[in-house]
Amino acid sequence: MARGINKVTLIGNLGKDPEVQTFDTYKKAAFSLATTEYSRDKEGNEVQHTEWHNIVMWRGLAEIAEQYLRKGNQVYIEGKIRTRSFDAKDGTKKYITEIQADNLVLLGAKRDGSSESNNQAPASSSYSHPAQPVVPPITEPLAQQNDHDDLPF
Repeated sequence: MARGINKVTLIGNLGKDPEVQTFDTYKKAAFSLATTEYSRDKEGNEVQHTEWHNIVMWRGLAEIAEQYLRKGNQVYIEGKIRTRSFDAKDGTKKYITEIQADNLVLLGAKRDGSSESNNQAPASSSYSHPAQPVVPPITEPLAQQNDHDDLPF
């Protein structure tokens, strides 16, 4: 039976500083991310389209977001689309779609041009928080893998 894939890749700019919530044993960071695409209309004029995404980060990534991310920063994010519901104050059920981030890469240069300080991450730093550790599959020993006399090349 075929299984689905839920993978999102975004490059964009933070619309606001991350809002961080601290729970008993972990943190959650949430912020908006703007992705902008450019195209040309029939007259050849450049047209800009900006889409806003709700980003959520948990645990280690939330700590990185709290320490290094600020409004306007350009980031690369990988994650999954998640939709959740909640009851609004007026009693109606509301739905929100978010990107649950699994990977974060800080892009772009610092805006002030100063040397890096302790509260700034280096440009193009990558932070991952995989849901499960990645373990390579166990295969036959390498000597047996390369001992194929019947291969035509």
